[in-house]
Amino acid sequence: MTTLRSLMLAGLVATAVNLSACDSPEPPAAEETAVPMATSASIGPSAKPGVNAAEGRLVLPVIAGRPGVVYFKATNNNEAAVSLAAVHVEGVGKAEMHRTEGGKMAAVDRVEIAPKAEIAFEPGGLHVMAFEVDNSLQPGGSTEMTLTFADGDKLSMPIKVETMGASTEAAR
Repeated sequence: MTTLRSLMLAGLVATAVNLSACDSPEPPAAEETAVPMATSASIGPSAKPGVNAAEGRLVLPVIAGRPGVVYFKATNNNEAAVSLAAVHVEGVGKAEMHRTEGGKMAAVDRVEIAPKAEIAFEPGGLHVMAFEVDNSLQPGGSTEMTLTFADGDKLSMPIKVETMGASTEAAR
C-alpha cells in the first residue's frame, strides 16, 4: 500500500513539474483584442470588428406557408468596404437577400457596405426573404440572425418576431 501511494505521489509530482515547465503564451496586447466600441447604445452587437447591426426584425407572413421578410440596419465603421455574403435566421429554412428596384424584386448575391456607411434592409429596397418559416416563431418572440461576410467573419444578433404592421402601429 505504501509503495502504491509513493508511486502515485511521485507520478503527481512529475506531472506537476512537467506542467509548470510548459511555456504559457503571453496574453495578447490590449490593442490586439480590443473590439471597436459602438458610438451609440442603439447600434447593436459587434462581432466582426468595426461592423454593427441593429433594429433587426422578422415580419411573419400573413398567410402560413408564404415567405416572411427580415429588415435591419448595418453600419461599417471601418476604413475599407465590407461585403455581406449571406444571412441566416434561426427557425427559417432559407434566407435570401433581395433588392426591390422599379417595382421588381431580384435576389442579390452580395451587398457591399462602403467605409463609414450604413445600409438599411427596409421595405421597398434591400430586404431578406425568409422562406419556410417555422411555426415556433411567434409574434412578440425573438430569434437569432447571423450575417456572414465574404471574408468568413460573422455577426450574430437577436431579432424581434413581428406580424405585418406591428412596427408602424408601435410608431403611432
